[in-house]
Amino acid sequence: MNLFLLFQGCSSKFSTTCRQRKKGKANSKKEKSKKSTPEKDDGLTEKYKRSVLDVAVLKEHLALRTNVARQATTDRDDLKNQIRDLEQVRTQERSDMKDITAAKCQVELKSEREEREKSEAEKDAIISDLQYKLDSMESECEKILHGCLDSLLSQLAETRLHWEEQSTVIHQEVKDTLIDFGINPLLI
Repeated sequence: MNLFLLFQGCSSKFSTTCRQRKKGKANSKKEKSKKSTPEKDDGLTEKYKRSVLDVAVLKEHLALRTNVARQATTDRDDLKNQIRDLEQVRTQERSDMKDITAAKCQVELKSEREEREKSEAEKDAIISDLQYKLDSMESECEKILHGCLDSLLSQLAETRLHWEEQSTVIHQEVKDTLIDFGINPLLI
């Protein structure tokens, strides 16, 4: 765009300079024409020179426009390449982020799994310890119960012997009393 404005400035200066030249040449040609050539010749020559100058200006203008168009095309291609490169970088960064996130997830999962296994192992150890204590208590209770039952049986056996002795004594006394009254105890 700057080149175009520069060109316009140059072309306006150039055309002003050309006009001044044309005026100067026109004046000199008028003088010459007055001296040697007819007026028709001067008009054609002037038109020819003006056409040549216009063609030169148009060629310069066309060259500048061509250069601007080439530069714009080059800039566009460079920007497309930069966009493509940035998109590739962005895609690679996304892929890297996914890989990093997956790796973090795997590390966290492994850590949680290890913690869970450790916790389960601790719980299993506590359960085993409690089961051992329960088994020990059960066996102690069985021993105590057997001891109490054995003691009770021995006391019952002693008491039974004592009752049997008393019962025998009481039976004998009742028999004796019945016999004293003249009653046969075997008939009763």
